[in-house]
Formats: sequence, structure tokens, C-alpha cells
Amino acid sequence: MNTLGFEKKPFIFIINFGMDQAIICPVDEADPEKIQFDINGLQNASCDREIKKKFYFGKQPIPYEIYRQRFDKVMQEISYGNTYLLNLTCPTGIQTDLTLHEIFYRSDAKYKLWLRDEFVVFSPETFVNINNGVISSFPMKGTIDASIPDASKVLLSDPKELAEHYTIVDLIRNDLNRVAKQVKVKRFRYVEQVSTNFGSLLQVSSEIAGKLPKDYLGQIGDIIFSLLPAGSITGAPKEKTVQIIRDVEAYDRGFYTGIFGMFDGLNLDSAVMIRFIESTAAGLVFKSGGGITSFSKPEQEYQEMIDKVYVPIT
Repeated sequence: MNTLGFEKKPFIFIINFGMDQAIICPVDEADPEKIQFDINGLQNASCDREIKKKFYFGKQPIPYEIYRQRFDKVMQEISYGNTYLLNLTCPTGIQTDLTLHEIFYRSDAKYKLWLRDEFVVFSPETFVNINNGVISSFPMKGTIDASIPDASKVLLSDPKELAEHYTIVDLIRNDLNRVAKQVKVKRFRYVEQVSTNFGSLLQVSSEIAGKLPKDYLGQIGDIIFSLLPAGSITGAPKEKTVQIIRDVEAYDRGFYTGIFGMFDGLNLDSAVMIRFIESTAAGLVFKSGGGITSFSKPEQEYQEMIDKVYVPIT
């Protein structure tokens, strides 16, 4: 990544959650038969969203009792002071008559990725972008069913959601301070709507930005890896929280909650790989979750995990 950045050669990158697997590929060498992407409109495949075929989408989340056991372990770690916020995720089995490729084509999302029928991502969350030497991050924390009366007001006034968002914004600001100067929170808690096959959701994000050194092009890889894993899908403090995640979740996230993106020769855009469907020997699995704090209630967190199992196809 450093070499391609220094040479100003466009490339795409896909990095897993554990940061021990990565695909780095010059854009002109990306084979659409193996990798297809759409990054805020920059794509290597034309996406036909006019296909109106009806489809089936069913989900079988893990039993509440199993989720509650993992939730209780997280709350115990919080009570010990080992973590203040932890993003607890779970795999949900799904059934659909859509292929992963069809989901890629038909989904309406800012960031989309299809990899060799192994998985598909349709993420609404930016990890970082770099534009003319300014690096910006947009952590997303807080989700609610848009059909709830005064949903936006309910979401923004929820003390648990506020505490969670403050924690992540502070974490991301500290992360960016490692690689940039003059880091500031430019926008705090703005609401966006996401349309899904089950209705609409409201999600809350913030924008944090800082200035990179003039020679940042030759340090693209160092910059990105120093910010990983993404704070919004780990928690705080990050290092200890990642250790707890590996112990509590009892499954391999793989590329889920990793990142992918593209460098165009000068600027960079990337996404957190949430909203993720993976093909496994046991069938299709949708990985999702949410942030747990001392304010969290298990029934609400379990429901949020299920609500995030959707495809953005209307």
C-alpha cells in the first residue's frame, strides 16, 4: 500500500478484522469475475437496479438464551472496568433465493463489495476517507426503527446511545491524532435513514477530521493499519476490548468488521465491512451486532442485532 501510494497508482484493498489477511490489488488488475466493488459510485461493474424480481429473505437468529450468556459476560467485564464499550456481534443464519451477486447488484448502499461468491457487503459506514491531505472518519453508533413515533428524537435522547457515541467519537479522535494534526469533531451525531426490505432504519454518525503530513502518499498503508481495527466495531479501550471480543463471541469474524476501499492515485475512500453476508458450508450467514455499555438492556440489544439483518433492497 505504501509503495502503490508513493507511485500514485490506484488500488483497492480488503483487510480482515484480525489484520492477518489482506487483498491489495491495482485497480486495473482487479478481475470482475472475482472481485466487484462500488465505492460511492467508483466501480468496476455496472449495477442494474432495475431488476424487480420478488425475493424471499428469512432469518434464524441464535436463541436469546445464548445471546444473554454472551451479553452477561460483557457486562461482567464492564463491571470490572476492563471495557467501557464493546461491540458484541453474532452470526445469524439466513435463507434467500437471491445469490450473493444479485444482492450486490440490487442493494442500495454507499459501499458494496462482492468477493468470489465468498461474501457480499453493503455497508452504510465510512471508515476513513482522505481528500487533499485531510483524513476524515465517520463512526456510526446508534440505530432505531424509523417507524417508531418520533424515532429521531427518541434515538438522540437515549442516554445509552449518547454515552456509546461519546465513547466512540473520543476513541476515533485519539486514533486520528496518531496520524494527523489539528484533529477536530466537525459534526456530532447527525441522523441518516437507511431503507431495507423490512422497512427503514435511522442511524447516527459523527464526522472527525485532521490534516495529514505532506508526504502521506508514501505512508498510506502505515496510516490505515495504525487505525485498525475500526473503533466503531470494537470498543474502548480498544486493545483490551478486542481481547474480550475474541473470548466472548466464540466465532471467527473473518472479513466481517474489517475494511475495504480504494485509493485513486491521490485520494482514498473506505468502508467498515458491516452488513455482511457470508457463504459457509452450513449455508448463508449474516453477521451483525451492536455496542454494549453499562446502560444496555439485553432484550433491546438482542433485537437490534436482529434488526440489522436485512438487505437494502426495496
